Amino acid sequence: MKNRVYINGSCAISAQPTFEGDFLDNINENVQDNVLPVIEPNYRDYIAPSAIRRMSRAVKMGIVASKRALGEACLELPEAIAVGTGMGCVQDSEKFLRAVLDNEEQYLTPTAFIQSTHNTVAGQIALELQCKGANFTFVDGSTSFESALSDAAMQIELGDIRNALVGGVDENTPYCLEIYELDNIIKPRHEAPFSITDARSKGVVFSEGASFFVLSDERNEHTYAALADVDFRNDVPDTDVFIGDFLSRNNLDIDDIDLMLSGRNGNSEDLAGFDTAEKLMLCTKLYYKHLSGDYFTASAFGFWVACNVLRSGRIPQLLKPVGTPPEEVRNMLIYNQFRGKGQSLILLQKV
Repeated sequence: MKNRVYINGSCAISAQPTFEGDFLDNINENVQDNVLPVIEPNYRDYIAPSAIRRMSRAVKMGIVASKRALGEACLELPEAIAVGTGMGCVQDSEKFLRAVLDNEEQYLTPTAFIQSTHNTVAGQIALELQCKGANFTFVDGSTSFESALSDAAMQIELGDIRNALVGGVDENTPYCLEIYELDNIIKPRHEAPFSITDARSKGVVFSEGASFFVLSDERNEHTYAALADVDFRNDVPDTDVFIGDFLSRNNLDIDDIDLMLSGRNGNSEDLAGFDTAEKLMLCTKLYYKHLSGDYFTASAFGFWVACNVLRSGRIPQLLKPVGTPPEEVRNMLIYNQFRGKGQSLILLQKV
């Protein structure tokens, strides 16, 4: 018999003031900027000043969000760490490549290269916590977080570990943002005000952030919800079949889903998938990317939103609910994709 997986701690560093733990209070929906800056905490409260200067923003966000999630779960040391990231430590990658060019491939120090690898965030978290357990980084585009979540959940279900720290983190740099704009990943500035429901052009409102969670085989007084299942596919010919099969293997019908959290992002390339998924589901739909912006691991922020909805029992109007909210939420489905690829489903259940 498989162990049940519970979410006992969470923390989100995002474009909104979510770090302090208040569920979407004091929120400001920014519809004018095509890139939403992250609201960073005071890192010196969590990391020694001597270490901060050598850390990229992705590493700092990852360490601080991890510590806050572990503290909420009353867990000092996780048995495993699993981190998803789409681009890794871009800041240090640029630093290393710039040094390669400036120094004509000579006299290079290895530090920037070592810190630029995708698994730097997970490694630095382990060093900070002195965690010697399994440590994995998953780089899988828009399903990077789902890959990390699935791996940790499987290990807990099989009894290999009892708890795990799981997260998704991505950072931006000016140069990367410039490339994204040229590639139509980011919407043009002149199209403001932006809306996730208006997909008249390619691109999204971009952002960055870090969201971390503590998974466990035991429920406690801090438990948000139970993680029932995760699935993701790079190429999905039929979205309705993908969702139908996912629900069937969990012994659920479409009518059994009480809420759907959609990753709709205003990108015309994603319109068909989101339209199909939302029309298929008969329940109330909620949205979150108008608050967080979109990035490779934005679904981790969506996961944070869903966990808080289930634990608090309230649905803020800022999530733009479509339909009449149910009196009780038992099953909540999270659906996401990016540029027509990397479709994912996460099923959360109330405890």
